[in-house]
Amino acid sequence: MEIEEMIKDHCGTIIDVRTAAEFIGGSVVGAINIPLNEIPLRMEEIKELEKPLILCCRSGNRSGQAQQYISKNDIECYNAGSWLDVNFYLSQTD
Repeated sequence: MEIEEMIKDHCGTIIDVRTAAEFIGGSVVGAINIPLNEIPLRMEEIKELEKPLILCCRSGNRSGQAQQYISKNDIECYNAGSWLDVNFYLSQTD
């Protein structure tokens, strides 16, 4: 299943890895905010989230870094790129 389909089907958990200030300024409805620098400290919490994890940020760079780190812990996760793209895919749902 492609990331776009997972988002449209509401599979897993959307995690926005931008800073709290960026997240407050606009975000995907239902997403949780775990800033990139907090990921190592919050791995136990991350392990408990519904999988797969759909990671997003402003451009896809930070979510790509998060995906590399989280996947090393044998957790199914995907870099969805920009949170705006995730919002767009969600707007395409039936």
